[in-house]
Amino acid sequence: MALPLLVGFLYEKFSQSLQDEEEAVLKEKEDQCICMPRISTGAMASLELRCPWELGLLWPASRYGMGTSVERAAASTDYYKRGDFIPGLRVDGMDVLCVREATKFAAAHCRAGKGPILMELQTYRYHGHSMSDPGVSYRTREEIQEVRSKSDPIMLLKDRMVNSNLASVEELKEIDVEVRKEIEDAAQFATADPEPPLEELGYHIYSNEPPFEVRGANQWIKFKSIS
Repeated sequence: MALPLLVGFLYEKFSQSLQDEEEAVLKEKEDQCICMPRISTGAMASLELRCPWELGLLWPASRYGMGTSVERAAASTDYYKRGDFIPGLRVDGMDVLCVREATKFAAAHCRAGKGPILMELQTYRYHGHSMSDPGVSYRTREEIQEVRSKSDPIMLLKDRMVNSNLASVEELKEIDVEVRKEIEDAAQFATADPEPPLEELGYHIYSNEPPFEVRGANQWIKFKSIS
């Protein structure tokens, strides 16, 4: 679903008519925007690309999709080549600095008017694809542990920061404590907070937009969307 939604958003963003000078200034800023839909490994295996010119595509290749290894699911695992004439990058998705530099390159490529570009981020998930997936029926626990011990992105970044004297071990431990507390507070708020009323189902679809009606499960059910 991500690709058609974001392509539609992109077209809407760049097809707005200019009404006055203020909108012209806004349009000049929007010309530097890029749209980066995220597609999963499984979806990419069966995707035929027809891309708008200003689009950048991003997808993480987690080696297994929902539960089938990429080697079994695809004749070619070079997903970054699936764009045919659209150039592609294969990026180490477990290295935050690699992702940053590759994204800067891809953004500059799109903003320079050179057309769309694909980014295959090679990642790995430690847990199952869903609550019904234990995550160990199609791979071993040893494999998961090996990746976690050698390629964990947070661990790699920590080691790099410490070795480059950008942060001390003590400082990083303090950050860990703060982050864990923030997560615990957020989880407690989410479970203790009362469920919002059904009338708010359509809220916050867009930001800074006037209220509008959203179609419900059928054409007779309407919800109001408020930014």
